Amino acid sequence: MSVHRRLGIAAGAALLTLGVAGCSGLGRSAVGTITYETGNEVAVTVTSPSVRGCHRLAPAGATRIENRTLVDIIMYPTRDCRGSEPIYVPTRSADSIVPGTAPWRSYTVVH
Repeated sequence: MSVHRRLGIAAGAALLTLGVAGCSGLGRSAVGTITYETGNEVAVTVTSPSVRGCHRLAPAGATRIENRTLVDIIMYPTRDCRGSEPIYVPTRSADSIVPGTAPWRSYTVVH
């Protein structure tokens, strides 16, 4: 095998490795499920949500949440993942709103 051919193969393999490593973060998800109960007492389950961005909940919001993913989540009382009183819900745990308070309307994934 010629030296040029070996160098070409090595360079191609290096570029392929870099390309795969650079794209590996795209499409990452929180493995598991997030189940929440709406203000209308309807159970909603989300499977493996993306770790990126703000996730809106059902229009009625959520009064109870179960985080059965492998990552933590943060719940917000607004639809845009903002607000003065977010709630941190660790992996494999659950939480409920305090009676008389606004329901959660969105969440982000901690990664």
